[in-house]
Amino acid sequence: MKRKIIKAVIRFYMRIVFRIKIIGKENIPKEGACIICANHKSYYDPPLVVAFNKRHINMIAKKELYKNPLLAWLGKTFDVFPVERDGKDIEAVKHSLKILKNGGILGIFPEGTRHGMEKGIKVKSGAVQMALKAGVPIIPAGINGEYKIFRKITITYGAPIYYDKNEINAQNKEKLDELTTELMNTIVGLTK
Repeated sequence: MKRKIIKAVIRFYMRIVFRIKIIGKENIPKEGACIICANHKSYYDPPLVVAFNKRHINMIAKKELYKNPLLAWLGKTFDVFPVERDGKDIEAVKHSLKILKNGGILGIFPEGTRHGMEKGIKVKSGAVQMALKAGVPIIPAGINGEYKIFRKITITYGAPIYYDKNEINAQNKEKLDELTTELMNTIVGLTK
């Protein structure tokens, strides 16, 4: 109940302040597991993705956010779970795969940080790897606009991307990097 109320408040605030427009909601399955992958521009991105979806989304966030008591409380309320960005966080991977195995939605920002691609940071291949291991689609999402008062923000969800785990080895780093680049190109294309 607490989560529903907070989501409603966030939606109300964002609709008024940022004139939110959602395109392609029909691309998010009404049931079953999937991974939503979006570009990362602002601290507002996770609340935007979570609040404007009817289904519950389990977001992955950097561990450092949990140092802030308010963000830690919101994280626990919305089932956001921390990940260690500088190394292999086996517990976060196990938790992610468990969510997908149980038919849930996982939210990931493959850039790993705000404006990651603009900063020249290598995009993380974890989303593609998890999609392959779990046999679930990725829903690409492009967030466009500036989070400035009364400016329009649009989030566009693209068609699901399916990977055949029988054809692609989830441990093949070169192939994972190639598929991740393709995914990010799709996401960037949705921001235009």
